[in-house]
Amino acid sequence: MHSNPPFFAPQHFDDAEAALAQVQKIYATGVAHLRDALQRFIAGEDLGKVRACYPVVRLHTHTVVKADSRLAYGFVAGPGGYETTLTRPDLFSDYDLVQFQLLLQNHGVVLEVGTSKQPIPLHFALGDHDHIEGGVPPERRQLMRDVFDLPDLAAMDDGIANGTHKVAPGEPLPLALFTAPRVDYSLHRLRHYTGTRAEYFQNFVLFTNYPFYIDEFIRMGHALMRTRPDPAQPHELDDCIAFVEPGNVVTRRIGCEVEPDDLAGATPPRLPQMPAYHLLRRDHSGITMINIGVGPANAKTMTDHVAVLRPHAWLMLGHCAGLRNTQQMGDYVLAHGYVREDHVLDEDLPLWVPIPPLAEVQMALEQAVADVTQLSGFDLKRVLRTGTVASTDNRNWELLPNDRQGGPQRRFSQSRAIALDMESATIAANGFRFRVPYGTLLCVSDKPLHGEIKLPGMANQFYRERVDQHLRIGLRAVELLRSGPLAQLHSRKLRSFAEVAFQ
Repeated sequence: MHSNPPFFAPQHFDDAEAALAQVQKIYATGVAHLRDALQRFIAGEDLGKVRACYPVVRLHTHTVVKADSRLAYGFVAGPGGYETTLTRPDLFSDYDLVQFQLLLQNHGVVLEVGTSKQPIPLHFALGDHDHIEGGVPPERRQLMRDVFDLPDLAAMDDGIANGTHKVAPGEPLPLALFTAPRVDYSLHRLRHYTGTRAEYFQNFVLFTNYPFYIDEFIRMGHALMRTRPDPAQPHELDDCIAFVEPGNVVTRRIGCEVEPDDLAGATPPRLPQMPAYHLLRRDHSGITMINIGVGPANAKTMTDHVAVLRPHAWLMLGHCAGLRNTQQMGDYVLAHGYVREDHVLDEDLPLWVPIPPLAEVQMALEQAVADVTQLSGFDLKRVLRTGTVASTDNRNWELLPNDRQGGPQRRFSQSRAIALDMESATIAANGFRFRVPYGTLLCVSDKPLHGEIKLPGMANQFYRERVDQHLRIGLRAVELLRSGPLAQLHSRKLRSFAEVAFQ
């Protein structure tokens, strides 16, 4: 015997808010059905197959759209049928509403919303505070796979984003880069890796490879929460209303009302693998900072999952090895190209694919360096150099042989690289792959090719002097990006031939 929630037949909508309301209704009904069935299962009730499916939105068009040629998203590539499954409309309501509005505006056709054929896995229907392991005996836990749908990896690959997705004759084309199960999978991974709920992530993300940056971000966050905005001295963080740390520990700014969920947080006994910290704004345009640690594998893992949140931009702030003798410790490197020797994305994004610099991000980063250092023109070149950054998966690349036949020094010289790290190319390449605007601003912390390495004591002094300034540059760059038109920030350089409509 099967147990399914009410089936919602497809309905047509020419109003984005009405379409979104139907998505919310279908999703809420399905999740409530699964949670109720789970409680009855835990209580010992014998159930048949229990299933609920995601909502789906479809669009059918018979004409080639004449959309504004400046747009990077918001329209489909040509005539045909398109669809995508949707999840967590509570989290994505603002995002979904904008996508619906653009489709209606650019195509002049109705949207179709109904129940899809894609099951909601039980794991993805549970709330953040639902824990069932202790309440279900092992033998009954084994029966869960017979009663409920479990996550199916075949339904959540990255074929659409990678451009390898094949549509069978008669099947609809994709409307979004990610299906609902793929989004849900990443939301759960984000909570696991970062120690914070997806709801707290903001639309501008800073990645770093050193905990010193996080220490400074925490200090800034707590200091800001103890202040009130001063109209006489406006600050780029004035609109921030709360600071969130791993364990969902929320500190509200003075004058901001405490919300019910704030009390549910607790400092974890140990930090998660890649802890995240969030300066919240009411419109989600605040700043999330994540310590991804060292290495391209971590960089790929985190950006794979953050991408489903569709941020407006992500930036890499960290330390690097300077490769030029003219560089000084503490100089900044603005990447405009990448040598990809990280290898973690070779199967998803071939090496022959160029990773272009994005003008809006590059200009914001350069302007931010000028604003914070108070240098300009030719003087700015004393502390900032633009060039190619190489990323490697070999932490001890310096120990590789360097003879006349090859070796890393020769390759880096031929590529015109000016700096090397282990994460930047991965983060930029995944930004390109997932259509998330990206940028890299690094700080030279050593020059191993020239015998300049950090010594005990000297390293601590260097970090204290440079981290504060570097982080303030990153915050300033975000403010510059936020103040401009978002449609301009999302570059057409990231569109493929047959790009999906959703941003």
